[in-house]
Amino acid sequence: MKIGVRLESMGLPLRRALLEAERLNVTGVQVDAIGDLAPKALSQTGRREFLHLLRSHNLEVTALGCPLRHGLDHPDGLEARLEHVKSVMHLSFELGPRRVVIEAGRVPEDAQNPVWQSLAVSLEVLGRHGDRVGAVLALETGLETGATLAKMLDQVNAGGLGVNFDPANLLMNALDIYESLAALGGRIVHSHAHDARRASANRAVQEVPLGHGDIDWMRYLSELEQSDYRGWIVVRRDSGEQRLLDIASGVAFLKRLVR
Repeated sequence: MKIGVRLESMGLPLRRALLEAERLNVTGVQVDAIGDLAPKALSQTGRREFLHLLRSHNLEVTALGCPLRHGLDHPDGLEARLEHVKSVMHLSFELGPRRVVIEAGRVPEDAQNPVWQSLAVSLEVLGRHGDRVGAVLALETGLETGATLAKMLDQVNAGGLGVNFDPANLLMNALDIYESLAALGGRIVHSHAHDARRASANRAVQEVPLGHGDIDWMRYLSELEQSDYRGWIVVRRDSGEQRLLDIASGVAFLKRLVR
């Protein structure tokens, strides 16, 4: 497996974040396709310049993140969101990773639920677009069990769909990490190294720096490897007052485990 970092986790401007990533001696970064890196903002010249900037730091993109105000399960403005996701998928092909990480929305357990049907149609549209442009849409785990997400992916008739496996998201929603990992096995195309601590009598469930939570990382990495995953594992941190330090210690922690 290859180690990367989620650039937005550093809370720094783009150029400084890339410099810090190089100093951490990782080889990949996940970046969000927003702001100056949004498809509409990034011209062909801008795309070439960004790739040159990455190479100057000995980095490549692990995946493009595609944040959405509403998921694909929300009907208002859905067509515009689908077109935006398509443009990010096309950009991901041009920038190299050919993977786009997205929070698509919660998949209902009942396949007869109208939300299930609507979500399935949207994912089929995007999956077929991915087939055409050579990119994969990686659905982030955490809002439903791995078995429910796998059931949805089994139904959708398109190859351009996969999974971004984030164990902390599952833990924070009281879902079983390892059952979900087993259910999603060969569909994982990207993974986050993201940690959390369970709720107790006097504290709520919370995200914590990598290695400081309740996830058994030796077990997770072993089972991930057994599922034949050989891709990126990307250190992520969404909160905290010293996120850059947390990311650095997370990379060091992960390097002790990944061979």
